[in-house]
Amino acid sequence: MEFQSRSRVPLLVLAVLLLGAVIFGLAGTIGSGNVGVRTTLGVISSEAVTPGVYLKWPFISSISEFSAKEVAIDLQDLTPKAKDNLSLRDMDVSVYYKVADSQIPALQVKYAGQSVRDEHSGIWLPAQGVVMRIVRNAVYEEVARVDSLVMHTKRDEMAASIRRNVQAELDRNDPHVFTVTRVVIRAVVTDPSIEESIRAAVANQKKLEAMTIQTEIAKKQAEIRVTEAEGIARANKIIADSLTREYLQHEANQALQTFAEKGNTNTVVVPANMTSAPLINIPAHTGK
Repeated sequence: MEFQSRSRVPLLVLAVLLLGAVIFGLAGTIGSGNVGVRTTLGVISSEAVTPGVYLKWPFISSISEFSAKEVAIDLQDLTPKAKDNLSLRDMDVSVYYKVADSQIPALQVKYAGQSVRDEHSGIWLPAQGVVMRIVRNAVYEEVARVDSLVMHTKRDEMAASIRRNVQAELDRNDPHVFTVTRVVIRAVVTDPSIEESIRAAVANQKKLEAMTIQTEIAKKQAEIRVTEAEGIARANKIIADSLTREYLQHEANQALQTFAEKGNTNTVVVPANMTSAPLINIPAHTGK
């Protein structure tokens, strides 16, 4: 028990000292997900200060807190020119990126003055000026590849392409430092005349789709009629092929026989080109 109580004394003293340092401004804290960049006599340390409590050295060094979390860049009211040489009225794009926490001090040395301090939290956003310029160029280059009339249908494709291009440019300058997590095209507003053209194009597309359906229906109906006609023609051919001269003569003889067997008649029917003797039915004398 005595050993445990003695071991707690230094920890208690250290806690009191740290508390006093914080109270008197001799210590500070780095929030979770952030890192600190220490500058001593104008020289930036290459080692990042990890989250937690750190000691200050007034008049000798200072520490700035930088975000190692996902950072958003919002570009608004852009007016890039499309492939058909028509400028957009308004385009809003958001790009989200992260920076490897261990590389933030080096970025601060390489891109001095390019980090931006968040007005609300007071935390610095690393190299945001550099990323913003690359994003802006990527947006303008991507819009220049797409016609304004179809741009509203290609938001996802354009966002994916912008993300790839921004990531490639960042990797070319600083490999394995930046990660572009996502790109969102929030708004695409074209010129009013273009909007009218888009509406007309959509209406014409709907008409074309309806006409295509009607054409397909007509083709199917025509195919049905052709199939029916072919069936009738084949049936007629089968019937015609079965009507031989002998068969027709047989049918004629059967008809004449039936006609001759009927009573109360004295008519004689002699078919043309008849090869057999005519059938004559003479009624019996009744004696009246």
